[in-house]
Amino acid sequence: MKIAFVFPGQGSQYVGMGKDIYETYNAAKEVFHEASRALGYDVADLCFNGPAEELNKTHRTQPCILTVSSAIGSVLREKGIRPSVVAGHSLGEYSALVSAGVISFKDAVRLTEQRGRFMQEAVPEGRGLMAAILGLDRERVDQICGSLKSGYAAAANYNCPGQVVIAGEKPAVEEALGLCKEAGAKRAIPLAVSVPSHCALMSGASQKLAGMLDAVELRNPEIPVVNNADAKFLSNVEEIKSSLIRQLSSPLLWEDSVKAMSDFGVDLFIEVGPGKVLSGLIKRIVEVKTMSIEDSKSMQDAVSSL
Repeated sequence: MKIAFVFPGQGSQYVGMGKDIYETYNAAKEVFHEASRALGYDVADLCFNGPAEELNKTHRTQPCILTVSSAIGSVLREKGIRPSVVAGHSLGEYSALVSAGVISFKDAVRLTEQRGRFMQEAVPEGRGLMAAILGLDRERVDQICGSLKSGYAAAANYNCPGQVVIAGEKPAVEEALGLCKEAGAKRAIPLAVSVPSHCALMSGASQKLAGMLDAVELRNPEIPVVNNADAKFLSNVEEIKSSLIRQLSSPLLWEDSVKAMSDFGVDLFIEVGPGKVLSGLIKRIVEVKTMSIEDSKSMQDAVSSL
């Protein structure tokens, strides 16, 4: 059986995430402790007890989700469950790279904290916006974004058929919302995020991230990694570094990534981390078995079925 581990991104966080895994497995506990040592605050306390306003700050959310996903991944490794391929949604790509042995967890947790800060600094709060467009095909959404009169907006996430997220300058995204509704979108809704990710407004953040990546040791992956920016299998450090830099300011090709893994022969997608967002998207892209692991019950179910 070919298994893909897929790792969630920002938006999947919730107060209490990872608590049950932490209390049940020593391997998970050690990952949380390592994160706290690297970042200088109690990551477990923030994940388990919040407050939500603090957990939802981009530079806190990113390392916290990475920690929960990596803790679950460490337990799966201990149980002998290993993937044939890994991928992650946006921030989740860093969890995938930890899983594939490309980057140490300690470096990844520091890198994602800084990535969050760079993203927040790139666009002043209130100037950018993201929105989900449901029920229009990607070509039509691209067409609408290319026709805007009030500024810049572009597709940011091609999540699954009929679900595209757009990002850009607030007035332009608002204009696009109206045009998408006129074009027959079932829903066109602004998202409650403070940063317009995966569009050209993040180019400054990309450049800062490039500087940090130069100082981090990356290794060739032990297992294949499918990236967000191209939906391709990456096999060496140079490709991965370039991909991570481009990822922040390029559209996220999740639908294409899932199809690439399915074409590779993946029989089972296991979502490793908080929430079930990716499992829901995957079922709308390909007919395949999915599983989500975020607590000890779902871990035990996975271990017994595999």
